Amino acid sequence: MKVLIATDKPFAAEAVKGIRDVIEKVGFELALLEKYTEKKQLLDAITDADAAIIRSDIFDKEVLQAGKNLKIVVRAGAGYDNIDLEAATAHNICVMNTPGQNANAVAELVFGLAVYAVRNFYNGTSGTELLGKKLGIHAYGNVGRNVARIAKGFGMQVFAFDPFLSKEQIEKDGIKAVESVDELYDTCQYISLHIPATAETKNSINRNLLNKMPQNALLINTARKEVIDEAGLLQLMSERKDFKYVTDIMPSNHAELLEKFAGRYFSTPKKMGAQTAEANTNAGIAAANQIVDFIKNGNERFRVNKK
Repeated sequence: MKVLIATDKPFAAEAVKGIRDVIEKVGFELALLEKYTEKKQLLDAITDADAAIIRSDIFDKEVLQAGKNLKIVVRAGAGYDNIDLEAATAHNICVMNTPGQNANAVAELVFGLAVYAVRNFYNGTSGTELLGKKLGIHAYGNVGRNVARIAKGFGMQVFAFDPFLSKEQIEKDGIKAVESVDELYDTCQYISLHIPATAETKNSINRNLLNKMPQNALLINTARKEVIDEAGLLQLMSERKDFKYVTDIMPSNHAELLEKFAGRYFSTPKKMGAQTAEANTNAGIAAANQIVDFIKNGNERFRVNKK
């Protein structure tokens, strides 16, 4: 049984060691494809793999078809929009993610970005504090819950909206559930986005919604680039000199935003949410354990595609 780690952004050495320990302990073989520069390298490597662990690597129809022996692909992380789920199902390949393993890392980044923004990007001028401010969490999953936990430590007033959770499920954590997206944005000066990129959410964070936010608003996006209506964001920031946007997913119109809104806009050079040694290791080892459990016991607990 051959397990391929295919990562153009490699796992930390400690994570690879942990994955290897899990895989080889049960007699499986581990293969590594790291820092590859061409799709052909991935296509060649996947041909004889029974399982694959990936990060942000693109597993499209061509890659999945090339994996003639593939039984399972695990995305080491929460999001899985880099995998063609329909093609995976068509080829009888189980796709899983590792929910929760990166959650604290992403949540801590939210506050790194927030403090950077409210302190005016450390430009030497007087900023503001988070204490007492209203934070809205848009989607209350694993990351959202960790954001709420940290926000309470800052002394913030925390609100959340999630259409898939009841008021009781949210408020048991000591925060306030709101009844709609509009109410969340109407209420909160700060919004932290944690929604996935789906047909319903793509471009849903638009000018009209963002314009509901109170004065001196800050939008923090550590979710997905596609959920932002980038043209609408550009228009809003032109109209509202009080609005700031910080993200770890560089927008397509990054250069224009940077040129026009220096001091109100920041993006990291690449996706940074899960870029910690701890998250790296947690997600990788979780992926390895899920593969072993699936192959040995048929456990599909974290399956994200249809059978």
